[in-house]
Amino acid sequence: MNSFKIIRAFSLFAIIFLYQVMQSCEIESEPSVKEFINVDERLWTYFEEFEAQAAQRGYAIDLNQRNLTGEIAAIHDGDVIGTCSYGFRRPNAVTIDNNFWNRNGLLGREEVVFHELGHCVLGRDHTERVVNSGFCASIMRSGTGSCRSAYNVANRDFYLDELFQESRP
Repeated sequence: MNSFKIIRAFSLFAIIFLYQVMQSCEIESEPSVKEFINVDERLWTYFEEFEAQAAQRGYAIDLNQRNLTGEIAAIHDGDVIGTCSYGFRRPNAVTIDNNFWNRNGLLGREEVVFHELGHCVLGRDHTERVVNSGFCASIMRSGTGSCRSAYNVANRDFYLDELFQESRP
C-alpha cells in the first residue's frame, strides 16, 4: 500500500511538473511585440513591422524617437479611413478609423497604417500614378483617383519597395 501512495504522489508531481513546463514553453513561444509610447496597442505590431520593413531596405527608423501617437477612433470626415496630423497642435498623430479597422484584416490594416506612416515618417505625399491594368503604383494613393488598390501577399514587396524608395526618412 505504501508503494501505491508513492506512485500516486510521484504521478501527481509529474503532472504538475509537466504542466508548468508546458506553461513556460507557451509563454516563451509568444512573440514579443515592441511597445510604442502613446500608441494604441492594436497598432504596435504594424508600427514594429514598418520599422522592420524600413530596416530591410536600409533605413534605421525608430518610431518611438519620432514622438508619434497612434489611435483607432471614429473619423467623421467622409470616406477618410486614416489620417496623419502634421500640425503643431497635434504633430505626428496617426488615426485609423475604427469602422475601417473592424471591417478589415491584417493586410488592409497594414496598408492604411503604412500609408499614414508614409506621411508622418517618410514625408510622402499622395500620388495617383497608375501601373498596368489601372492598378495603383503606390500605397500613397489618395483614394480619390481612378486607380484600383492591389495590395496583397503577391505584390506586397513591390509596394513596400516603392514606399521606401520614394521616401526621405
